[in-house]
Amino acid sequence: MTQPSFSRLSALARLVRYHIVRSTTAAGSGHPSSSASAADLMTAVFFTQLRADLKNPLNPLNDRVIFSKGHAAPLLYALYAAGGVLKPKELLQLRKKSSRLEGHPSMEFAYTEAATGSLGQGLSVGVGLGLAARQLRSRSRIFVLLGDGEMAEGSVWEAAALASHYQLGNLIALVDGNRLAQSAPTMYGHNLSVYERRLRSFGWQTAVVDGHDFQHIVPALKKFSNPTDKRPKAIIARTLKGKGLGEIENKPNWHGKTLPPEVARRVLASLGSVDVSATGQIKTVPQVKLEVVKSFAKPKFTAYPLGEKVATRKAYGSALVALGKVHPKIVALDGDVKNSTFAEAFLAAYPKRFFEMYIAEQNMAGAALGLARLGFVPFVSTFAAFWTRAFDQIRMAALGLGNIKFVGSHAGVSIGEDGASQMGLEDLAMFRAVLGSTVFYPADAPSTERLVHLAAKTPGIVYVRTTRPATPVLYSSKRQFSVGGSVTLRRSTKDQVTLIGAGITLFECLKAADELLRRKISARVIDCYSVKPIDAKTIRAAAKQTQAIVVAEDHWAQGGLGDAVLEALAPVGSSVPVIKLAVKAMPHSASAEQLLRMERIDATAIAAAARKTLGK
Repeated sequence: MTQPSFSRLSALARLVRYHIVRSTTAAGSGHPSSSASAADLMTAVFFTQLRADLKNPLNPLNDRVIFSKGHAAPLLYALYAAGGVLKPKELLQLRKKSSRLEGHPSMEFAYTEAATGSLGQGLSVGVGLGLAARQLRSRSRIFVLLGDGEMAEGSVWEAAALASHYQLGNLIALVDGNRLAQSAPTMYGHNLSVYERRLRSFGWQTAVVDGHDFQHIVPALKKFSNPTDKRPKAIIARTLKGKGLGEIENKPNWHGKTLPPEVARRVLASLGSVDVSATGQIKTVPQVKLEVVKSFAKPKFTAYPLGEKVATRKAYGSALVALGKVHPKIVALDGDVKNSTFAEAFLAAYPKRFFEMYIAEQNMAGAALGLARLGFVPFVSTFAAFWTRAFDQIRMAALGLGNIKFVGSHAGVSIGEDGASQMGLEDLAMFRAVLGSTVFYPADAPSTERLVHLAAKTPGIVYVRTTRPATPVLYSSKRQFSVGGSVTLRRSTKDQVTLIGAGITLFECLKAADELLRRKISARVIDCYSVKPIDAKTIRAAAKQTQAIVVAEDHWAQGGLGDAVLEALAPVGSSVPVIKLAVKAMPHSASAEQLLRMERIDATAIAAAARKTLGK
C-alpha cells in the first residue's frame, strides 16, 4: 500500500469534517468543534499508520485507537465512515435510541476499545493494552487521543509514569491542544511546550506539531512508528477548536453545541469539494483470532484442616497461584501492597504475569481494562479502602464490558490499630452499585479459594472482599459455593431469630447463636458470602420461618449487606423486623475485638439485638 499524498489526506479530512457536521446537526446534540480540532491529526493516523483487520476488531495484531476525549465520538465514527466501515447514512442516526453510534464511545460500536467520556482514563487503558500486546508478542501499536483539558487529570500522569517504567514503546499519545475547554481556556492554552517538557521528564519521546499541517503530522507519525524504541511516544498537536467549521473556528462557548441548520449549510459549503463516496485505505494485518478463555478448569485447592486459623487475604494468594497454574490468561496487578494482599504469592510463581502498578489505583483499574480487552483475566488487588479513589475507573470498566476481578483486603474495623483511614467501610456499597457486578465476601480460607475460582469464571466486574485477621476454617473441601448462594450454618425447626453475617461478622453471629441458645433462644445463622446477587430465596424463607432477622456487618450502615437483605425482602412485602448492625461511629485505633465491641457488631451486641427484638 502506497502512502496517500498530502492532497489526498486533505480531501479525506474535508470528508471527515463533512460527516461530523452532518451527523451532529442531524442529532441536534454532540461535540462538532472538539471533533473538528483533531480531524487532521486522526485522519493522518488512520490513513497513514493504522493497521487493522477491520472484519475482526479483536484481532490481536490490530493497532488500537482509544478516544480518551470521548466527546469527540463524531470524529471516531466519521473516520470509520471515511475508511469504508460505516455508511454515511448510518452517521445520521448518531445519538438515536436504535443506533450503535452513541454520544460517547460505547461497546455497542465494535471498534470501540474502551467506553470513554469520563476524562483522563484513556491513557491508562492504553497502558493495559500495551502490556497485553507485549504478553501476546504482538507488534500492534496503541494510539490514544487525549484532549489538552484532560491533561489536568492526575490519572493521565499516573499512566505516563508507568508507561515509561514498563518501556511501552508501542504506546503513542496524541494530544489535541485546541486551547479551549468546556467553560474556559485550558490551563496552558497554546503553550504546548509545558506538556512536552513534562512528558519528556517522565521519559517519553515527544514532538510538537502543527495539528492542521500534514507536512508536520505525517513525518512525526512515521518517526514514532518504530516499535524497537522502548520509550512511549507523544505527539502534541497545536490545533484550533472547530477548525474548518467556518464562523465557529477557534471561538469559545461552542463546546458541546451543534451547528444550527442554516450555519451548518454555510459551513458545508465552505468546505469546498467533498467526494462523499471516497474512502481511505487502512492497512491490513493477517487474520488471527484472539484466544479467549471459555471455561475454567478446577484448580487444585489447599487442604485446610477444620478449625485452623488462616486469613482470607492469605488464602486469596494461594487461590490465585492455583488458578494461574491451570489458566495462562490469568494475570495479577497490585498497588504496592502485595505483601499484605498476598498477591506476592502470584508474583513468586508467575513473575511474567504479575504487574506492579505502584501506588496509583486509578491507573491500575484502567490498565486492567486494557488487559481484559485482549482476553486476559486480571485480578487486581489493594486495600479495600483504596478502591474508593478508583471508583470512576471501575464504573467505566463496567460500561466497557470489562472482565476484571477486583480484590479488597483490610476491610472494616476488624483491621484494628491502623485506624479509620485504612478501613474499607464503603467498598460493599460501592461495588454493589456497579452495573452488572458480582460481590463476594468469604469468611474462611476454603470459601475464599472457591470464590476466587468462581470470580474467574463469572463474566464482568467481580469484587472479592478479604479480611486482615486470621479466621477459623469452617468449611470442608467438599463444600460447594455459587453466585447468589449462601450457607445456612445453624438451623432447626425451633428457630426464633435469623442471624445473617459475612466475613468477620459471621463468626460473631455464630458466637451470638451459642449465647442465645444458653438462654433457650434458637437462632438460625446464614453465611451470605454472595452479597450481590444475594440469596433472596433463603432470606425470604428465613423471614417466614423466624420472628426476626438481625444482620451484622463490618461496613457502614448504608449500602452494604443489611441493605442487600432488605432489598431481597422488599418484593415480597415481608413484615418481619430486620435489625441492621453496622459501623455507625467514627472508628479509632484499637484492637479488632475492641472495635467490634465499640461499633456494636460483636457477638454480645448481636445477641442483645436479637433478644430485644424478640421481647426477651
